[in-house]
Amino acid sequence: MGKILYCGELHDFVVYNLEVGVEVKKVDSQGRLILPADWREAEIGENRELYVIKRKGYLKIVPKRRVDLTENFDRVDLGAESIGNWKEFQKQFYEART
Repeated sequence: MGKILYCGELHDFVVYNLEVGVEVKKVDSQGRLILPADWREAEIGENRELYVIKRKGYLKIVPKRRVDLTENFDRVDLGAESIGNWKEFQKQFYEART
């Protein structure tokens, strides 16, 4: 069976089968906590910026990543050979969709 973790001072509940990746962290008096070093190295890298998404009852922490918008430019299939004539392209494009 898994590890048993007792949580809270006022609450009397038990969490069974503690899964890998779940850690209990203390928050200091200024509201800071320490992120696991292995997660920081793997997910944050040199950017060192995060999105902190506030939800009711929890926070979600997501690494901020630079997105390359040109990555898929050559892979888009618009259903036309070229866009030399915009009006002709629009006509072909909308006819193909209907």
